[in-house]
Amino acid sequence: MVEKQVKVWFLRGLKQWNKSSNNRKMPWKGEKDPYKIWLSEIILQQTRVEQGWDYYLRFIQTYPTVQSLSQASDNEVFKLWEGLGYYSRCRNLLHTARVVANQRKGKFPDTQEGLLSLKGIGNYTAAAIGSFAFGLPLAVVDGNVHRVLSRVLGIREPVDTAKGKKRMEELAESLLDKQNPAQHNQAMMDLGATVCLPRNPNCTQCPFSKKCIACTTGTVGDFPVKSKKINVRHRFFYYLMLEYRNRLLVRQRENGDVWSQLHEFILKETDEPKELEEINRASFWGMRYAKNDWQIMDQSEPIVHVLSHQRINARIIHVRIKHPLQLKGYTWMSKEQIDQLAFPRLITRYRQSR
Repeated sequence: MVEKQVKVWFLRGLKQWNKSSNNRKMPWKGEKDPYKIWLSEIILQQTRVEQGWDYYLRFIQTYPTVQSLSQASDNEVFKLWEGLGYYSRCRNLLHTARVVANQRKGKFPDTQEGLLSLKGIGNYTAAAIGSFAFGLPLAVVDGNVHRVLSRVLGIREPVDTAKGKKRMEELAESLLDKQNPAQHNQAMMDLGATVCLPRNPNCTQCPFSKKCIACTTGTVGDFPVKSKKINVRHRFFYYLMLEYRNRLLVRQRENGDVWSQLHEFILKETDEPKELEEINRASFWGMRYAKNDWQIMDQSEPIVHVLSHQRINARIIHVRIKHPLQLKGYTWMSKEQIDQLAFPRLITRYRQSR
């Protein structure tokens, strides 16, 4: 909780800044349709606005209603999602679209409890949909809000702990303008995204510069406080694009690992990096081909793909063979068929560059 006088100057400053200086534009800003708000929030989870912008517009153009999205095939939606990563979001998107369309007659719940009952919707997304679409007095608490509150109020509780997150939520709720929660929430996020930046914040443009504890004490870089250091797992992926008469061997990845349900070429994962000379040999892939029957068409440079807790170190080689083989779980497909499937972004980029 915050003192009444703190809330008074906080809300006054935020409103004045929002009215006079908030020029941030986004295609979903001011939207009241819960479907479009939900779609934008799912796309923006762990995704920068600049990256998610075009995806949002393509989704709205392709699936203008929750009913149209619910009727789409999994592969069509995954293909449209391709490149956004964190594909569990896409699976949850499809599941919830079908629940809303088929079990709720296309209507999103208008209560916090109802929204939280939908797959893929947590406190943040429920607050966004609830406040923007239905005017519910719910505070949206994202990374931008964490940054603003921790700096302005000098909160040293680590925001990546359960206790810290709970305190941030309580502070945000106590400062919320309950008469206009949508405008308040949007202003808070916009202030964090355009002024109270993670690095090199524009403190001179901030309505709280004279009150902000971090600014007045010269400790802006110390906030928000985090306690955990992410342990990054290094993985080495080697892909074999095996071609026979203009067809390639492809499989769909199973659940339980990165990129589940996406497609890929023959994959071999190793504990340590391998030299190009080694992965170019048929024996590396457990295959027996004479030198004349194993023609290397192309090979990629090392590709690094960074996920939140993993670093994928990949390489792709394209080999043409004269005699086909059958590999369990893989199917021979034409390049036209492959173009309709969703692949991890690193494979798609490789194919597009050739």
